[in-house]
Amino acid sequence: MFRIGYRLPTTATAPFCPSQVRETVPIALSAPAFTRFRRYAGIGFLVAVGYMDPGNWATDIEAGSRFGYALLCVILASSLIAMLLQSLCVRLGMASGKDIAQLCREHFSPRVNLFLWALAQIAIIACDFAEVLGTALALKLLFGLPLVFGIAITALDTVIVLVMQGKGQLHVERFVAVLIAIISFSFLSEIIMSKPDWNGVAQGFIPNPAVFADPTAWLLAIGILGATVMPHNLYLHSSAVTSRKVAHTVEAKSDAIRLLTWDTILTLSCAFFVNAAILVVSASVFHYSGHNDVASIDDAHNLLAPLLGTSLAATIFAVALFASGQSSTITGTMAGQVILEGFLNLRIPCWQQRLITRLCALVPALIAISLMGDHAIGKLLVVSQVVLSMQLPFAVVPLVLFCSRRSIMGEWTIGVALRIVSWAVSIIIIAANLYLLYVLFS
Repeated sequence: MFRIGYRLPTTATAPFCPSQVRETVPIALSAPAFTRFRRYAGIGFLVAVGYMDPGNWATDIEAGSRFGYALLCVILASSLIAMLLQSLCVRLGMASGKDIAQLCREHFSPRVNLFLWALAQIAIIACDFAEVLGTALALKLLFGLPLVFGIAITALDTVIVLVMQGKGQLHVERFVAVLIAIISFSFLSEIIMSKPDWNGVAQGFIPNPAVFADPTAWLLAIGILGATVMPHNLYLHSSAVTSRKVAHTVEAKSDAIRLLTWDTILTLSCAFFVNAAILVVSASVFHYSGHNDVASIDDAHNLLAPLLGTSLAATIFAVALFASGQSSTITGTMAGQVILEGFLNLRIPCWQQRLITRLCALVPALIAISLMGDHAIGKLLVVSQVVLSMQLPFAVVPLVLFCSRRSIMGEWTIGVALRIVSWAVSIIIIAANLYLLYVLFS
């Protein structure tokens, strides 16, 4: 049964997603800086996995195979934008004690609020759709399972999600951190095996106007941006930071904002490394060996072994893909609960929310693969990213708007300079995503 207005239990065994579970002891300012940081660290991992989910892989692989290292500058710019927006989420959550969805419910009309909730829920389903496809593809690459069977098996990871969330947010953070470590070490190994041209890699971080004269490069660049900045991450981050108990003083909250911002920057740097590594490996292995048309994850996997001369490279690639899908699944579920509670003040048992979201992603995935075949998985991943890009402005604009209001932020209202930069970034994201939609559907 759905429970409306139910107060969320704070015990680890509560049947609800523990997105609001808080520590009971504030972190003392007198504690050493490293001790304080360690107590705050971990939330960034929940966010970072959204920037390395299976939906990102397709654009990075195609960008590397077609243009070599040239689009590394786009990954860098996208990561810097992500750091800015997620840092604003930290500031908003800590200063107001509320997340974006809750503030939308308080400050917007019911119709606007319901519209924003619907878009956010569609984004959660689109994200889960990509994770279902990514996990199913990983199972196919690792064990030879047909995609249809792999998609069906992904329903079982609901049990993993519920077990981890039942233990509380801190346990989820640690589990996700382990999965991120697996992904990072996997691509570190891939880079070592692919032996990239480091001078070329360094030059790739410098924008080359000649490359962007190609419309395909622009399309891929916008696709990287659209796949990097995830709307559900903004909702999740603004909520997750409130899981750390902080004394109600200016000094304590300022310290928390500063340390949580560093946590965000460090963990998103890991996400930047993974995305850059995917492109570097693709460029080193495919582009500079004459394979300039690799545009799908399974094609990349099939070519890695013969081109690098070892099957280990392909296995590591598949393991990283599986870890990516699983980690993103966990945080996607938490974001779904934050959105449901924040916009509608509707709190339901975690298994119900997880089951609804997974079925909304699993059924279309099964139908699409059955009708279109295994070769369509790349296109389907792109479609999921387009859906996410359509929703992104509706999360970014409220975030910047709330951070600019002194009535909400108090002492921590963003200054004029940061406000200008934030709105400029918002306009860039909106324009880039609109252009991406125009190109895809024109």
